Amino acid sequence: MLVIWSTNYIFAKLAVREMPALWVVCLRTVLSGLFMWPLYTTVRRPGDPRLRAWSSKDVPKLLTVGVLGIVGNQLLFVWALSKTSVAHGAIVGALSPVLVLLGSASAGLERLTPRKITGMVAAALGVAVIQLGRSGSGTAAPLGDLIMLGSSALFSAFSVLGKKLAAEFGTFTVNAFAFMGGGLLALPFAALGFWHAPSHISLVAWSGVLYMSIFPSIFGYLIYAYALRYLPASRVASVSYLQPICATLLAVLLLHELPGVAFAGGAALVLGGVWVAQVR
Repeated sequence: MLVIWSTNYIFAKLAVREMPALWVVCLRTVLSGLFMWPLYTTVRRPGDPRLRAWSSKDVPKLLTVGVLGIVGNQLLFVWALSKTSVAHGAIVGALSPVLVLLGSASAGLERLTPRKITGMVAAALGVAVIQLGRSGSGTAAPLGDLIMLGSSALFSAFSVLGKKLAAEFGTFTVNAFAFMGGGLLALPFAALGFWHAPSHISLVAWSGVLYMSIFPSIFGYLIYAYALRYLPASRVASVSYLQPICATLLAVLLLHELPGVAFAGGAALVLGGVWVAQVR
């Protein structure tokens, strides 16, 4: 999951360089729904005694949590990367465990301690340091970072609410409702986008859309939702410790981004704060 999601930043950036961000999200959602349907009908095990079959009464909550938590999260994710650098986006996205912790505490699932509060404050200060510094690549912008924070907030809500649904209906059901439902909603906009598409789109950009539709959208979320059934939501989300580091290194090597000195200090504060808040 770490490798899949870290690489996703690179492919998303390559896609939005040539294609409108909203169209990229719509295409990705539609394709993910198409790929998810045969996977769901083939792999799901309705006879699993630990799970119960969904009924028409369960559809609204499955669609709401899935579409908002996954599709909504990805909409903001791609939009953010069209307005900021991979390095900034990855570090701001690393705040997810802190947001999960806050959500779990609000729901009465976890208790805030002085150590956790200290870690959250340090992470917030790290984001402030990053915003005050300048990116050597010249592509980072506060608006893009703010949108990425909104993406992390939606994903954190999914981590808390999706844990119960995954335990009740199963990993495949939660993800299938998200992508198939989101795909139906996005289909008209994806089709309309072809009328206003750029005259030339390279194979690299199309490869980015295809990668995002299959690997992070399906396999990454399936691994994540599966782990949510057996581990605390905040512990599962702590994979963010390494994801921004991997994504930033890939961006330096492949996209030639050059994060500034202030970025390094801010990133250390963010990741250190998140670790302090999450360590057991």
